[in-house]
Amino acid sequence: MNILFDLFLTFAKIGLFTFGGGYAMIAMIEHNCVGLKGWITHDEMMNVTVIAESTPGPIAINCATFTGYKKAGFIGALAATLGIVVPSFIVIYLISIFLDNFLELTIIANAFKGIKIAVGILILDAAITMIKKMPKKKLPKAIMICSCIAMLCINIFAWNFSSISLMLIAAAISLSIFLLKGAPEQKGGAAK
Repeated sequence: MNILFDLFLTFAKIGLFTFGGGYAMIAMIEHNCVGLKGWITHDEMMNVTVIAESTPGPIAINCATFTGYKKAGFIGALAATLGIVVPSFIVIYLISIFLDNFLELTIIANAFKGIKIAVGILILDAAITMIKKMPKKKLPKAIMICSCIAMLCINIFAWNFSSISLMLIAAAISLSIFLLKGAPEQKGGAAK
């Protein structure tokens, strides 16, 4: 029962105190679930981030569900998912009840301008952390650099090209090279 409460409370804190959606929450999820609690490894965090990116639903909820499931099965997944969703739901519900023109208030509008910058920094921090811990292989780095350059060009020149298409192209290139080269040998070798 303690693990369920811990899952709920940890993800409730992340859901309550992180602005900017799932990408901004990734750094907090990694800090809490990998660094402090040790519930998942860094590699699992990277994998779940990639999988959560390509599956339906918000990325933070998918990460919370995976972590909860890994620690305590279905009930753990439910506790973690509720933990990350309930605080945001309550805050938005209260705002909708008491403040009709919430974003028209000058102080709130200015606060959200500052929050936008902080969210960008949180997302950048999560990306830098993942890049630093990425395997030191040339192919993944080359694909990452090419993808970043492509996204920059798409944004700068306002080309009508989906980021999902770019992800699919990068995945297809990686898979093609993997199939052409064959699976890498595991350390220690398998007994034959």
